[in-house]
Amino acid sequence: MNRIILVLVLVISSFSLKAQTSIGIKGGYTTSSFSYIPSLNIRSISVDGLSAPTFAFVFEHFNAKNAGIELNIQYLSTGYSQNITDTEGAILTNETQLDYLKVPMMASFFVGRSGRFQIKFGPHLGYLLSANDIQRNIVDSSPPEIPTYGGADDNPKKLMYGLSAGAGISKLFGKSTIAGEVRFGYDFTNPESQERIFDLNFTTLEFTLAYLFQIKDAKVKVTPK
Repeated sequence: MNRIILVLVLVISSFSLKAQTSIGIKGGYTTSSFSYIPSLNIRSISVDGLSAPTFAFVFEHFNAKNAGIELNIQYLSTGYSQNITDTEGAILTNETQLDYLKVPMMASFFVGRSGRFQIKFGPHLGYLLSANDIQRNIVDSSPPEIPTYGGADDNPKKLMYGLSAGAGISKLFGKSTIAGEVRFGYDFTNPESQERIFDLNFTTLEFTLAYLFQIKDAKVKVTPK
């Protein structure tokens, strides 16, 4: 067994690896989908999500032939719009916006040379920057509405966490890269901390365009000692 491990180490260490590091920015649009469970005896209720611009700083590093990692520092606005019709036929609306600093950490794989097809997946973490109740016309509905999160007495949970996956295409122009991507995020985040509803979670769908500039490109020959 030790001999097999030694042989594997020698073979791997003799590879020529081309490390490529790029940084850049991306921007685009995101849409959300929210669902919540008012209490244990009520099934999940879906409400309309909000659409908003999003932007991020991007760090990308490939240290193998077709694989690497990508790290984003992203500003993400999400939220919901909940509508009901009252007894007189008027439509009442509650609307809340949640702004997060989101950090996806994703494995990235691609095929192609100057034109590439990429897939990415991995976890993300984030922090709630602000919560704003834009409209508040629904009160004491049945079943209970989603509570406020931007009020003086509200104390929403700050942590965001979940999983992200995306696919896109990119084109290399010398040291520059232009990339378009569609990304889906599922959040286990539940901002409710005061037990006013049982559960709340959401998904996001992003459409973005990125510009990256290569800052490092080194072919390193590693030889066994």
